Amino acid sequence: MFGGRSMRTQQTDFSHGSVYRNILEVAVPMTVAQCLNLLYNIVDRIYIGRIPGSGSLALSGVGLCFPIITMITAFTYLFGNGGAPLCAIQRGKGDRKEAEAIMGNTFVLLVACGLVLMLIGLCFYEPILYLFGASENTLPYAEEYITIYLLGTVFVMISVGMNPFISGQGFGRTSMMTVLIGALLNIILDPVFIFLLDLGVRGAAIATILSQGVSALWVLAFLRGKRAELHLKREAFRLKARRVREIVSLGVSGFVMAFTNSLVQIVCNATLQQYGGDLYVGIMTILNSVREIFTMPLQGLTNGASPVMSYNYGERAYKRVRQAIIFVSVGAVIYTMTAWGLVRFFPDAFIRIFDGSGTMLEKGREAMHIYFFGFCFMALQFAGQSVFVALGKAGRATFFSLFRKVIIVVPLTILLPRLFGLGVYGVFWAEPISNLLGGLASYLTMLATVLPELGFGKGAKGKGKTEDSIPEI
Repeated sequence: MFGGRSMRTQQTDFSHGSVYRNILEVAVPMTVAQCLNLLYNIVDRIYIGRIPGSGSLALSGVGLCFPIITMITAFTYLFGNGGAPLCAIQRGKGDRKEAEAIMGNTFVLLVACGLVLMLIGLCFYEPILYLFGASENTLPYAEEYITIYLLGTVFVMISVGMNPFISGQGFGRTSMMTVLIGALLNIILDPVFIFLLDLGVRGAAIATILSQGVSALWVLAFLRGKRAELHLKREAFRLKARRVREIVSLGVSGFVMAFTNSLVQIVCNATLQQYGGDLYVGIMTILNSVREIFTMPLQGLTNGASPVMSYNYGERAYKRVRQAIIFVSVGAVIYTMTAWGLVRFFPDAFIRIFDGSGTMLEKGREAMHIYFFGFCFMALQFAGQSVFVALGKAGRATFFSLFRKVIIVVPLTILLPRLFGLGVYGVFWAEPISNLLGGLASYLTMLATVLPELGFGKGAKGKGKTEDSIPEI
């Protein structure tokens, strides 16, 4: 049967055994992979912050590139995170042909989009960087990094966008290797290009795109190889309008979430430049880096649960879906509470990873306490979003992505610095307020709308929903 461990070694069967074990078998490797994925940018920032004589300015300059990088990542979510759950649902139904067609269509969309984004970025990067808050001092460093990074856009689209199709087939360890290979290569190449070859910021970008290229080749080799259950086939590359609409409809939630992250970064950098200058743009770069460190394991848990929920939803095993929701919710809250405690009591340790200078440390400490206040509410946002996406609830997933970032964070980032004498610290307060309001809204809506459909409180044993309920796209 599809997903059987006997068919493929190290492949998780989502339909049998403990739901918690199913999730962990995918989530643990995926969490490791998500953490390793951070190394692409985190290691760059660590080394760049230590470039003799220009580390702080270089770090601020590269930080201005993050909204562009986040926008590129958003498009990998639009297609990859849209196609992978649909593929898993069809796999759960036993429709292998349609599952492979979804994967093939997703691949074509990723490559085509990557080429377009690369060309647009190379043509308009300078006015974009000024719009994002660049100054005459930081622009040269941002320009050196982004012009090279953009050349590897297609590598990013393939490695990040197609990797969920590996974990979605139950090959969590192989999915982890996609990121592990690239991350380790980046760690090795960064000091070589930055310091040994004296290429500075350019060297960091070169190391990154080479590493991403190797990861992309690994993904393609697996999906075209014998071990995969579902294969990337040329005959599946022909786009079909209905299929593309479904992929984009479901993926738009992840896209909006990532794209609005980029929007928030832009607004934050521009506002910080106005109220605090290059120093606070650099501090925000550090805060974003620390947030990514703690967010990636959370994404690993929720993303790891997604194929398990999607597969069992396709099979109409609703009791197993309910168990998965509970497990993810409790695990996410416990983890984020722990993360909040670490940042609260040891802020200096995290700031020194990137920059240990006195001014950056002194100003960054207070900003970090504000920014991570109530971080546990972020867990509710991620848990609610993951359930909506896994079960094909595209409209709800998209709404709550927009709600937290566009409706709450952006207005607060602009308004709070002007209120109560908060100044630059008003920018940092926008994040915890949005976590509270957005997280509660997303999670409570999920409980009110999804659990009744899954038979919660009705004595349902897990089967028997009508076809109309799967999926809502």
